Amino acid sequence: MFAARGDGFYITQYQEPGRAERAFNRHDAGTVLKKFYSIELDDLTAPPGVEMIDFLEASSSPLPWMTGEELGQYAEKFQKSGFTGPLNYYRMMDTNWMLTGAKITVPAKFIGGEKDTGVKSFGIKHYIESGAFKFSVPNLEVAIIEGHHYLQQEQAEKVNSEIFSFLDKLFGEETPK
Repeated sequence: MFAARGDGFYITQYQEPGRAERAFNRHDAGTVLKKFYSIELDDLTAPPGVEMIDFLEASSSPLPWMTGEELGQYAEKFQKSGFTGPLNYYRMMDTNWMLTGAKITVPAKFIGGEKDTGVKSFGIKHYIESGAFKFSVPNLEVAIIEGHHYLQQEQAEKVNSEIFSFLDKLFGEETPK
């Protein structure tokens, strides 16, 4: 499905078991994470012959929404376990797309960042705004808020507020916070 985007496209690069892991291993885990946490690109395609992780740049300044200590804690975990688990999500994308024919009928809430590449790219914004998303998830509530891809960290209070407001509507009372 993603091969048409070319070899520089990040999902294409993540398909081959071991390829991204080898590229990631050229950097320490903290740098890999900071490169991902710093993404502000609309197109996650590296130039020909370049691995995506090498194309991405880590912010030279601290992340405004994560302390260096927090980044270190995440990096320590990934240094031990590696990145294969998260990469396997991308390796299953074709299969996941083939299995998406079912409607999700339970109440659901989608919270996305207005600067998130995953919301801005691949026609996802149009999918959300056109009502096609709601066709597949009829009881859907959507909130697009200020932020990027890692909203649960970047905008923790706002994300929590969105979740609690959804639960309040769902259960008809104020959710204990």
